[in-house]
Amino acid sequence: MLGEVLGVERRRRWSDDEKLEILSEVGFGGATVTQVAQRHELTRSQIYGWRRDLKKKGLWSPDRGTVFLPVDFDATPEPACAPVSAPSRPVLIELRLSNGRCLRFDSSMDGDALTRLIRAVEAA
Repeated sequence: MLGEVLGVERRRRWSDDEKLEILSEVGFGGATVTQVAQRHELTRSQIYGWRRDLKKKGLWSPDRGTVFLPVDFDATPEPACAPVSAPSRPVLIELRLSNGRCLRFDSSMDGDALTRLIRAVEAA
């Protein structure tokens, strides 16, 4: 049986930093895993495999890219602030406190009850 060589197979090597950079593109600007894979001429399974391997090495975290904002609960709101309407469907919110604890609640929770809960958890 005769075979014909159509091209040279290329095998690329990616450093962990390059992998992290490519992984961080997923979700940025709404980019999907498929779009990022196509952009870099990879397969989706490679991206998922890299994510799994880098998690095992401790280099990738699901919280990567998360923005933390300081919140001062003792500050009084300015009177000129308009009340914010709640979204039509409750949204899950995760709040990480300064003592390292984490609270998860939905957006329909009463503000006064949430404040009491946060103070109780911080005091515990």
